[in-house]
Amino acid sequence: MSTANKEIIIENNDLIPKLFGTHDLNLKLIEKKFDVRIIARGNQINVAGSPDSINTVQRLLNQLQKLFESKQPPQNGDIKFAIRLIADDPDIDLVSIFTERVALAPGRGYISPKGSSQRMLIQAGKRDDIILAIGPAGTGKTYLAVAMAVEGLLKNRFKKIVLVRPAVEAGEKLGFLPGDISEKIHPYLMPLYDALNEMMEANQVWRMIEDGVIEIAPLAYMRGRTLNDAFIILDEAQNSTREQMKMFLTRLGFRSKMVITGDVTQIDLASSRDSGLIHVQKLLQGIDGIQFVYFTEKDVVRHELVKKIIKAYDKNDRAPGGPPENA
Repeated sequence: MSTANKEIIIENNDLIPKLFGTHDLNLKLIEKKFDVRIIARGNQINVAGSPDSINTVQRLLNQLQKLFESKQPPQNGDIKFAIRLIADDPDIDLVSIFTERVALAPGRGYISPKGSSQRMLIQAGKRDDIILAIGPAGTGKTYLAVAMAVEGLLKNRFKKIVLVRPAVEAGEKLGFLPGDISEKIHPYLMPLYDALNEMMEANQVWRMIEDGVIEIAPLAYMRGRTLNDAFIILDEAQNSTREQMKMFLTRLGFRSKMVITGDVTQIDLASSRDSGLIHVQKLLQGIDGIQFVYFTEKDVVRHELVKKIIKAYDKNDRAPGGPPENA
């Protein structure tokens, strides 16, 4: 493989500490990801490696400069995701992705999308009334949906948040859990509690729950209701039946918004054919005001190994003689 050298000039000297990172950590991450050698002297960066890698690194540094010069500079962790994103797609526009943000409670900052699919979800949340986010675990679907709900509540676009989940888990039934219905359903809704507590102060979350501003409930409890002025999230929707999905969708009231999230590869129903999330994809495609956003293993924002694990399972499921339905 041919190697080349290129000198890149950082025009804004004030940005150098941010671009390079503490002890040049960002440059080291770039070296490892793109298999290049970087030597930095002042505002001059010499990059050695394959021509394609050098061009990608130059594009990355140019876009990072624009990000740091914007009104919403990258936060901790954004640089690492920016490196990953441009490695997957050298032509990606990092500026358009990282400037599409969701504001949290005062003192909690904001959340930047960690890829094109998350950006599409945020945009759909601003434009459409029903959004279905479908894809594997670890892609940030539910987390981002809760963030949009919190932003809408704190900016008085909605009067309440309703967080819903089917009470279906492999090998467990609610009746065998101790306590009243609130205590029974609590373990199933922990991811939603965790997300809320990251976006607001814990005492604020529990005060809103006590006041009914934030409502957390099993899917079965939605029947017969009409939800106005609410941001409604159905999580783990792959475990809703066709009848439950129809029931849930028709709860939408005036000035409300719904986000439905799920992973069709992790269905705990007796038969995947009964999944309302699978059925609704064909049924509601093309309806104005309803938007589908699809995620893949490339959108995983957890540990790098999670992406590899999901890819391995997908490959196994597609192979001849793969696991039987609902294995």
